[in-house]
Amino acid sequence: MKSSITDSIKSLPPLSKTIMDINKIHADPEASIMDLAKVVEHDPMIIANLLKAANSPLYGFAKEIRNASQAVSLFGMSMTRSIALSNAVRKLLNVDMQPYGITSEKFAEISDLQATLMMQWYKQIDKAKADKLYLATFLQETGKILIANSIIQDDEGTSFYSEIELSNNIAQVEKMYIQMTSSDISSEIFKHWNFDEEFVAMIKYADDPQSAPGEIKEFATALNIVKSIVPVNKPFSQTAVNIGLKKASDAGYKQEPLENAVNNILKTIGKQ
Repeated sequence: MKSSITDSIKSLPPLSKTIMDINKIHADPEASIMDLAKVVEHDPMIIANLLKAANSPLYGFAKEIRNASQAVSLFGMSMTRSIALSNAVRKLLNVDMQPYGITSEKFAEISDLQATLMMQWYKQIDKAKADKLYLATFLQETGKILIANSIIQDDEGTSFYSEIELSNNIAQVEKMYIQMTSSDISSEIFKHWNFDEEFVAMIKYADDPQSAPGEIKEFATALNIVKSIVPVNKPFSQTAVNIGLKKASDAGYKQEPLENAVNNILKTIGKQ
């Protein structure tokens, strides 16, 4: 790993107390949704992000969501934690995604789309695994933030973007420039923040699921399929969708659940 990226990870500040409290509640089998809502209500930024997500057409709630308690109740513990964490992580990191040809807002939108696709797809397969994968999907591209910063510092933004713009394999381009992929770097970030070993491993192998051990292989494969369908350079393009569906077929997944999830999202965002 490049020393500049290693130094960036080592210097990352700890996650906020609110996020740590959310993690504790999520891990406590005795904790309730109301316990989570009380913690969330003390953080205006998390409230704002939850309400923004709850009122997004991606989630399809029937009425306007006006307060944190409503949002937490509708999302449940796992999704609330995922949304809070993903926004907290982006806030802690300096987000400039110019080398990838997108804005920080577009990067956040793509993370949301990836997570939504994962949930809609995998809840048809295994709800418990879908809950685990939802957070990992939200956060799996985090390493791209540090890669973008490194590319900018090395003044390679133009050449990197020209490679990314047309590529159907972003991980390959990343490796060509910094000898690692965003999944490698993301896993190191979350190891630094003491996330559990399973979560770190899921993300670590997302660019190379064939090398993943045991049950991690299923999780890493699912993450890879979703990021193939919703890559940062051309989310939901026909080529990207075809690549993702082919990977799913090769991995032994039935096509219909994934196709249905893709089509539902395309209708929601007005691309179909």
